[in-house]
Amino acid sequence: MSAPMDSNLFHKLGLKHPLIVAPMAGGPSSPELVAAASAAGALGAMGGAYYNAAAIEAFAAQVRQQTDKPFAINLFIPHSIPEVGADQVERAAAATAHYRAELELPAPQLSAPYEEDFDAQFEAVLRVKPACFSFVFGLLSADHVREARKAGIPLIGTATTLAEARALEDSGVDAITLQGFEAGGHRGIFDAHAPDPEIGLRDLLAQNVGKIRVPLIAAGGIMTAGDIRVALQAGAQAVQMGTAFLTCTEAGTSAPYRARLLETSERRTRTTRAFSGRFARGLENRFMNEMETKAAAILPFPAQNKFTRDIRGASTAKGSADFLSLWAGTGKGDLWQGSTAALIDRLFAQ
Repeated sequence: MSAPMDSNLFHKLGLKHPLIVAPMAGGPSSPELVAAASAAGALGAMGGAYYNAAAIEAFAAQVRQQTDKPFAINLFIPHSIPEVGADQVERAAAATAHYRAELELPAPQLSAPYEEDFDAQFEAVLRVKPACFSFVFGLLSADHVREARKAGIPLIGTATTLAEARALEDSGVDAITLQGFEAGGHRGIFDAHAPDPEIGLRDLLAQNVGKIRVPLIAAGGIMTAGDIRVALQAGAQAVQMGTAFLTCTEAGTSAPYRARLLETSERRTRTTRAFSGRFARGLENRFMNEMETKAAAILPFPAQNKFTRDIRGASTAKGSADFLSLWAGTGKGDLWQGSTAALIDRLFAQ
């Protein structure tokens, strides 16, 4: 498959294939998966959102012990979050009390901060100096852009609409991941409280190609060599794939998550705020279905993410997928259970 990688960014990175293996925060993007993807000629990407500065540096060191090839680090852009009132926490606690009882968990204790310190994380990224820094949920501040420039780290933003892509381009990014509605995991929407624009990848590419001048990376529902070809022919310079790699041997996907993914090739997914307070696409399960009926008890992002962490952890420990955020996209096809390198070879065999 001939790769349209003439754009400066991908040329500079020296990638063999126009592929980013998606940053999947919270487990699947293990150092082994990131290293294997990069070693195989793609760009491996660390989902660093839930790591503190020291953990980001330790993770990067583990990747570099396994390969000298380029890799990316991805973080969540922080937003000022509304005050979470005691009444809201009480409502959320009441709505999830029977799950915690079932999982033998104590009553939840929730206090701010609800997420890692972004500035400290970003400082760690500057020290690690990955081949790229990518981000979701908005724009990097002008100061951060300047710091990344000074360190020589290219920037990749994430857009779900043409308006978001234009804002990213104006802010000075080197490339933009266009995230179609089909994509698994968190939706990159800038405003956590806005409705989802629900634009599929094909339409998103059509709306952006020719209008946005920086290289575009297609993400969402891409599972096969054919899917890659379609995205590249539609004007993307590269693709980003996550779900396809979830069951590779190197992925850090938990046992119950893996089992649910492999149960059937008909993976029923939808978007939900139930786990984190922000729209994210995953396999339907008990927690998603039941919490959707109690929308008023779902805390804003990222408070809900911290609030449900004990439930998700206990579910994994019990080997149950009932309460896990089983992030997955809408792509069709059987999941690969061999090595990351073998999957990448298959995808680009022609």
